[in-house]
Amino acid sequence: MNVDKPAPVSATEPKMLEALVCPVTHGLLTYDKEAQELVSKNANLAFPIRGGIPVMLVDEARELE
Repeated sequence: MNVDKPAPVSATEPKMLEALVCPVTHGLLTYDKEAQELVSKNANLAFPIRGGIPVMLVDEARELE
């Protein structure tokens, strides 16, 4: 039995970005392609994307300068 698996959804796809919000402010995130991060300007945090999966933990976020 050969079952095709659905293609993985990337955190960088527009529909996925619309669904994700900052865990601190519940506001919008922007995608930084170069740094592979989702940025919350209101919280002054950048959340990493690892292996196409956003890590939305405050402890894993980087503070913006």
